[in-house]
Amino acid sequence: MQQTGKYASILAILSLLLIGLLLLNISLGSVSIPLKDIFSSFFNAEVSKETYRYIILDYRLPKAFTAIIAGSGLAISGLLMQTMFRNPLAGPYVLGLSSGASLGVAIVIMGASLIGSNFLLLALSKWTLVIASSLGSLMVLFAVVLASMRLRDTMAILIVGLMFASITGAVVSILSYFSPAAQLQQYIFWSFGSLGDLSWGEVGILGIFWFAGISLAIFCIKNLNSLLLGEEYARSLGVNISQNRMLIIISTSLLAGSITAFCGPIAFIGLAVPHLIRQILPINNHLILLPAVILGGAILMLICDIVAQLPGMEFTLPINAITSIIGAPVVIWLLLKKQKFLF
Repeated sequence: MQQTGKYASILAILSLLLIGLLLLNISLGSVSIPLKDIFSSFFNAEVSKETYRYIILDYRLPKAFTAIIAGSGLAISGLLMQTMFRNPLAGPYVLGLSSGASLGVAIVIMGASLIGSNFLLLALSKWTLVIASSLGSLMVLFAVVLASMRLRDTMAILIVGLMFASITGAVVSILSYFSPAAQLQQYIFWSFGSLGDLSWGEVGILGIFWFAGISLAIFCIKNLNSLLLGEEYARSLGVNISQNRMLIIISTSLLAGSITAFCGPIAFIGLAVPHLIRQILPINNHLILLPAVILGGAILMLICDIVAQLPGMEFTLPINAITSIIGAPVVIWLLLKKQKFLF
């Protein structure tokens, strides 16, 4: 009972920290906005500057919600993959979803120049890139699902995912080699990742995929706890390993695939957050880990976005670079500390 109260307190602290960082994220940027004007905009009251209201409601608030969705979704995907493979270095893109998305975008951007200028203009539109990224992720997903239906060994699925990532990476490299400089630059900009290009409608669509993926993860909580002790033990408890594996793969694909489609590839959040949360909550129960990882992923992504915004400056750094700069030292620190991973 005492432990339950402790865990509830930690979750409450993480929730308050998330709210504080959300307000800070909205406040900071090329133009600093006072908190009182932020609250005025929320409650539809008159603000001191109409420009503030436009910046908050049409740009910074959608970007902050995108950061929360992307951070929490990638963190949950990482937790699911680490639990399913019982591998502390597994992440949301270990199945090759990011590589598939990159291949789809690369084909559209760098292959468009070979077809004609009219198609190139269509290819560079935002929704074309989103659709291409989604189709690339789905292609790899179907291949991994087919493999999982034939393979009994979970680690073999991990190897299959890595092989698909290698194949798609090779095709992207070939396209890059023959691509004109302008299209190559466009692809590189996409690979940097971005949280600030989504409208409210696009945030809503991303939120639907997020909700579906999180719902599947919640449905799997009991089986996830069993998997930590090994597949044979889980099978002895009556867990349908094949069905459970499929649900985990679909949940991860919905989360990681949709986030990559709308925001581009974002590294290290899914890998680092589950380990950070286990430092705070040394527990194996996914009923507690799941909400904590959701909050932790959202918090870390908001921090990365605040750093990327370079408050007071007129430009922003690539979010993918910032998450790597912050996430990579975390993983190295965990390894140097010889952290005992909970698997």
